[in-house]
Formats: sequence, structure tokens, C-alpha cells
Amino acid sequence: MLDYDAVDTIVGPAAGVLPGRSLVNLTADSPERARATAAWAGAHDIGYLDGAILTPTTTIGGPDAMVLYSGTEAIHAAHRKDLQTLGGSGVYLGPDPGRAAAHDVALLDIFWTAMSGVVHAFALADAEGIPATSLAPFAQAGMRLLPDIVAGFAQRIEQGRHPGDRSSLRSASAGMEHVVAAARARGLDTGVLDAAWRLVRREVDEGHGAEGFSRLAQVLAVGPG
Repeated sequence: MLDYDAVDTIVGPAAGVLPGRSLVNLTADSPERARATAAWAGAHDIGYLDGAILTPTTTIGGPDAMVLYSGTEAIHAAHRKDLQTLGGSGVYLGPDPGRAAAHDVALLDIFWTAMSGVVHAFALADAEGIPATSLAPFAQAGMRLLPDIVAGFAQRIEQGRHPGDRSSLRSASAGMEHVVAAARARGLDTGVLDAAWRLVRREVDEGHGAEGFSRLAQVLAVGPG
């Protein structure tokens, strides 16, 4: 379904015939909505398993599909064979019904923020007379760095240490300033990058300029300081 409002509209009226049965919901929405739906199902004696589809619809039924599940483990175990027909890898994340949705929104955070950067880069390149197809190979080469960056950031964040020996917040701020200046000179909207640059500048101003970019995950979680 499009969202949990659509799920509620369809499933709510059927509450009287669902007790004792299992409901598997793969609709994308927030972790809070997933937990609320699980609570509703529990109140009506309906087994509930939530899930998130991480790959395009064209992958469903094939080896490249990726679906995450969370909720009642017994339901996942009982219907594992049926769920395998969706294809690819199905990963059970535990009993918290919001866990799959939490993974989904975190990963979509990466995707949509990155997509915003991609289209902004093409707009900036176009403003400088660079065809999109000319920029694309260089953009693709740069993106191949991301898997190692993600892995490195994950380790640093879990360890609570953010060395800036290779790239510091101070150097990041300087690089972001160049992009903002170039975009503004061409009359482009810089709202997304302005917000990110503001956060970096604040950390530099508070004396953390020598630390690495991964520090921002800690700052976003607890605020400045």
C-alpha cells in the first residue's frame, strides 16, 4: 500500500474476521506507525509481522530482492516459505515491529539526501556549460568511494571517536563553501547544502574543526556542544 492510512482503510473493517490469522504488512511508513499497527493487531488477536522492501519492484520474485522483517518471530518462522516467494534475501531483525521500518527510513535518508545532491550537481554543472553526460562518469567514480566511507564511519560512530587525520570538519567546511559560492554565483538554490554547511561551521566554531565528519552523527543525535 502507499502508506499506513491505506492499510488502516483496508484492514480496519476486516478486523472481525482476522483474529487468529497472521497479517504481514510490507508497506513503507515510520517505525511509530508500524508499532501502532502491531498494537492494534495484538488488541484484535491478530498475529502481526511488519516488513520493508529495500529494492525496486522489478526485483520482486527474483534473486536481487531484499526484504526486511520484524515483529513476532513465530509468524516469520511459520510463513518463511511463503515469504521466500518474494525472492532474494529476507532478513528477520527481531521482535520490535518497528525495526524494519527504522532500517528503511534510515536507508531512505541516505538515498533521498544523495539524490538531492545528484540533481543539484547536475544543475550546477549545467550552469557552467557542462553536459550531464560529461559529468556522469566522474560522479560515478566518486560514488565508488562511498562503501568504504560508510563502513569507516560506522566503526567510528560505534567507537565514539572521530579522527580528522585524513579529512577534518575544517577542511570539509572549506570545500562546502566553494560549492555554495559557485552555486550562488549561478543563481541556484543552495538550501540543502546551506543546512549541512551550517552544521559543520557550528562544530568548527565550537572547537571541533580537527575532528572528522563522522562526528556529525553524534551532534545530530544530541544537539550542539
